[in-house]
Amino acid sequence: MTTTVLHMSSSSGPGGAEAVVAGLASGLDPARYRSVVCLFRDGWLRERCDRLGLETHIVPMRGMLDLGWFRRFRALLRGRDVALIHAHEFGANTYGTLAGRLGGLPVVATVHGRSYFTDRGRRRLAYRLVSRAATMVAVSEDIKRFVVEATGAATDRVRVVHNGIAPATPLTEGERAGLRAELGIQPEDRVVTVVGSLYPVKGHRYLLEAAPRILRACPTAVFLIAGRGACERELRAQARELDIEPRVRFLGLRGDVPGLLAIADVFVLPSLSEGLSIALLEAMAAGRPVVTTRVGGNPELVVDGETGVLVPPADVERLASALVGVLSDAATARRLGENGLRRVRSRFSIDGMVTAYQAIYEAALARPVSPSNLLCGHERNRHDRVHRVTAEGRER
Repeated sequence: MTTTVLHMSSSSGPGGAEAVVAGLASGLDPARYRSVVCLFRDGWLRERCDRLGLETHIVPMRGMLDLGWFRRFRALLRGRDVALIHAHEFGANTYGTLAGRLGGLPVVATVHGRSYFTDRGRRRLAYRLVSRAATMVAVSEDIKRFVVEATGAATDRVRVVHNGIAPATPLTEGERAGLRAELGIQPEDRVVTVVGSLYPVKGHRYLLEAAPRILRACPTAVFLIAGRGACERELRAQARELDIEPRVRFLGLRGDVPGLLAIADVFVLPSLSEGLSIALLEAMAAGRPVVTTRVGGNPELVVDGETGVLVPPADVERLASALVGVLSDAATARRLGENGLRRVRSRFSIDGMVTAYQAIYEAALARPVSPSNLLCGHERNRHDRVHRVTAEGRER
């Protein structure tokens, strides 16, 4: 008999956390687990789950404290015979923990980033309660340290499970040539690729600032920027002002990221903050040399000088120098790419991630769950504060 796990996310992407939800839900051992997905809103993740054949439900949330959402969610839990809830992101973690524990179900709550609650005392309180009422998981050691410091959660209450990805599917030479032609890339061009939502935290502006310096050393460099977001107009204007517009391609949201990586000479991720980047993992899994910032979980993925190059965030000169170094040295680029590929295969596979979460599920299911464990001590008197803030968990 299989155990039903409900995977819930308060964000529908596109993004790395959402990719993890879909990959984990579809990757569980079907002989032991059955996956159901619950989302707060429709979007990219719903489409991804549909393509994977996952049963997916949209339970919209309306207002600060939507009691109707709790009723609808509890009905879903009962109707699908859910045995365990696995929540992702702030809103799902807080609402899922509250609903699950009140219903006597074990909850696993995964934290993917650090930008959702740092400036709100009530959010820190909510996560402290989550850490006591659920099995809290961080996607990197950096995120775990941050959660412990920011929320006061006990160190032993936060586990670490690194994100993992499936092996890359290689493209044929014909497919590579076709994609390069589609994007207007000439045979002599050197391709610098970045994949990520166009938001300030992803640091695209620093890559564009570095581009003129890179082009002086490597005039045939072409910059592929895949992703969509609020900064697109500003970034396009920046490219025009820097007079690099002909060498920059804004590609929008793409469904062929493996192809974009396959034609890249170097992958760059100039973020100001990261959890554990799926885009970076995908680039390494494709055997691409990577240049990224020394933030968040990036140093846990990239060994500087061995599997990629780490630079300080917002440091245009160091970023330009690192990219020029990789573009100008084919032997170094090949070595970094090969080493990165081996590292992903050995330490960041989707099989390893799934195995780790299944062990957490087994442990959580073996422990008795009581609604009385949700709050304790002086925090019981602040129960209403958690109710008021849980609806603030909208990450995008």
